[in-house]
Amino acid sequence: MSKRSFVVDTETVGLRLDQCLAKQVPELSRRTAKIALDLGCVFVNRKRTKTASRTVREGDQVVAHLGGAFERALAGKPDPPNAGRWEVLFEDADLLVVNKPAGLLTAPTPEGDRGNLLHALQTREGAKHRYFVVHRLDLQTSGALVFAKSAPANRRLAETFRDHDLIRQYDVFCAGRFSHETLTVRSPIDGKSAVTHLERKLVLDDASWLEATLETGRTHQIRKHLLELGHPVLSDPRYGQRRPGGPPRLGLHAKRLSFAHPITGSQLDFETPLPDELASWLQTVRDE
Repeated sequence: MSKRSFVVDTETVGLRLDQCLAKQVPELSRRTAKIALDLGCVFVNRKRTKTASRTVREGDQVVAHLGGAFERALAGKPDPPNAGRWEVLFEDADLLVVNKPAGLLTAPTPEGDRGNLLHALQTREGAKHRYFVVHRLDLQTSGALVFAKSAPANRRLAETFRDHDLIRQYDVFCAGRFSHETLTVRSPIDGKSAVTHLERKLVLDDASWLEATLETGRTHQIRKHLLELGHPVLSDPRYGQRRPGGPPRLGLHAKRLSFAHPITGSQLDFETPLPDELASWLQTVRDE
């Protein structure tokens, strides 16, 4: 199942939302419609809606995203396996910096508002703050990630990221023997300037270990730039291809995040080691 959408007509106007979903979407019963609503998979007029008893009106635009989160819930597996493995690196009244594992979403998606790091933070024991998403890491990317806990911190951190006044470095494992010791890629993404600085750390048999430093922060920037160079990130399901002997997941890890504290101005610098699954793979490759 995937996305289902419809407009409420005269035959369904006045029904409860769960009844309307069950009537308009053949795959759904009222029970499973309530599951989709509870997971945050349903939008009415572009707003996430979780109230099963809401009365629908003629002309309402309803969209149900019945993908991964919903399918996992039906299978009795509502949360991803890494939902509880994130590590706090730093926390005060204004900031929270964590080491995010691969396989865990940063924040809600149209497919649901659970099973992501933001939801885990908001529901953790003793949570008393609202968390603001300052930046994101891809689902299969691990590493350092910062959230704001106050509106002033969120505003100033947004400015820091907008002005690129920080250091963001990644460990990258890419296909092929990278011939450059250092290389700066300046190639626009979606019509916007995008700059990635690359440094070769190690050449393996038919792969390379690079350090990538972002000067800008476009969506999938490192993955797209390396694809353009003919060296796609290993185990990249979107821009590359799985190859025998590759790492068990996307070969991308946000190893360093350095910036000035948005309130105190003190310099903060966080470094995270390669996660076990990448470190073990690397050791195996180097031993061969």
